[in-house]
Amino acid sequence: MGDPTPKELDSGTLEFYQLVLTSLHDAGIPFLVGGTFAMERLAGIARQTKDLDLFVRRQDLDRITGALGAAGIECRVAFEHWLAKATRGDLLVDLIFANGNSLAKVDDEWFAHGIPTVVLGLPAQICAAEEMIWSKSFVMERERFDGSDVLHILRQSARQLDWHRLLRHFGEHGSVLLAHLILFLYVYPDAQAMLPEFVLDDLWRHRVVTPPGGDRVCRGTLLSRAQYLVDVHGWGYTDARLPPHGPMTDREVINWTAEVEPTKVPSPV
Repeated sequence: MGDPTPKELDSGTLEFYQLVLTSLHDAGIPFLVGGTFAMERLAGIARQTKDLDLFVRRQDLDRITGALGAAGIECRVAFEHWLAKATRGDLLVDLIFANGNSLAKVDDEWFAHGIPTVVLGLPAQICAAEEMIWSKSFVMERERFDGSDVLHILRQSARQLDWHRLLRHFGEHGSVLLAHLILFLYVYPDAQAMLPEFVLDDLWRHRVVTPPGGDRVCRGTLLSRAQYLVDVHGWGYTDARLPPHGPMTDREVINWTAEVEPTKVPSPV
């Protein structure tokens, strides 16, 4: 497949995206292209894009800020645990260094498996299917659910996946991958042969992972920043995003959920 060409990309947006890509490339800063561009390559879906998603390492952020600043592009951290934004006027590029629950952190392994291609006429790497699936599998908000993206990547790429790497990525959270694979077989009932038996067997055998210390923990907060706040604020559950269960700090959780904190906590039914 050639250069991904998202629909309805105007000349001003195209120039801005190319400037960002060129600035990072010329500064020797590694990045991976995700979002719409990766979905066209990995799932065969071309759709309109509202921004450009680049996966970068958190430790490169200062260099990124310097390189983009030299090109007249502002760079600011939106959320310390996963996201920065590069902007010029109304134009936007997301700089992603983890997913929203901070489990899928971008590291050297992401770049080792990046797919060389051409994006907007420039040499680049597309995020590999395994890392895209890992990152997208935890996006289960009321307003956004990336499950269809996961299934479409699987439909296109399942036979070529490094399943051992994917299982290692999910680790103790393999039940999330299992849920998507069950949905995959429901949506595509003719696709059973695309999933190796050992993957389903392994995920089913290890589907229940007991939390450390016998805590009454809610892992729903790893899937949605909003929909399980009632569990941790009103019903006495431990937030799985926080140690010893998860990688986020109290401050990161507070900042991440500030816009969606409930004003009232209903009683459990």
